[in-house]
Amino acid sequence: MLAKDIPPGRLSLAVADFAGAVALWPLWVRLGWHDILFRYRRSLLGPFWLTANTAITVIALGLVYSEVLRMPIRELMPYVCIGLLIWNFISAILHGAGEVFSGAESYIKQVRLPYLLYVLRFVWSKTIILAHDFPIFIVLILCFGLWPGAVAFAAIPAFLLLVLNGALISVSLGLLSARFRDIPRIVTSLTQIVFLVTPILWTPEMLGPRIYLAYGNPFFHLIEIVRRPLLGSLPLAEAVWVSLLVTVLNLVVAVALFSRFRARIAYWL
Repeated sequence: MLAKDIPPGRLSLAVADFAGAVALWPLWVRLGWHDILFRYRRSLLGPFWLTANTAITVIALGLVYSEVLRMPIRELMPYVCIGLLIWNFISAILHGAGEVFSGAESYIKQVRLPYLLYVLRFVWSKTIILAHDFPIFIVLILCFGLWPGAVAFAAIPAFLLLVLNGALISVSLGLLSARFRDIPRIVTSLTQIVFLVTPILWTPEMLGPRIYLAYGNPFFHLIEIVRRPLLGSLPLAEAVWVSLLVTVLNLVVAVALFSRFRARIAYWL
């Protein structure tokens, strides 16, 4: 069902749900932060365990792949670092989106709140984790003397576009997973495959004549529009247009699903 085929009443309820969720931003901001604190309660380092793990992974992969791929570590390690940070954000969204609504079952059945509030809460918590890990990249580029300059500001709208896609896919996967509980397992399996075929730890040029396999991967473009500005160059026009097209498709699917099945979420849980 396309967005234009949705009855006006359902679409208006979906819009009202979104407006209500945005208006309650202090609540989902606090809940998202509480999710992180709850996850690491009684831990000595708390969220710093994630940062330490990411830093060790970046260093290890950078050292190994610079030898395997015969690339200067000064060029490869920042590339791997920012690619891995963005991918961790994307994969965290994909892995957890299936529990956006089912994980909030107790709230949904006891308190009347906008459904999209749980989506905003989820995406906000993943954004906090990314922000927590981002200093790793800052330290790397300072150590290697690779400050990108003013072009790095182009990564801000690119990241906002990435966050928007994360929220939209969370709506779609959250709804589908509430109805079909095998969806999260399928997504987890597919995510592992996507990681292997996406230029995160390696560059597209290494594919040689099969470079089209990288440029035909939408995840590569979503990563690239953020990564290239942070490495000192503007993203290619192709990456921007593909990312915008993916956003439009995600928006149509999310609006169609949420408008059509919003009223059934509580019954599926």
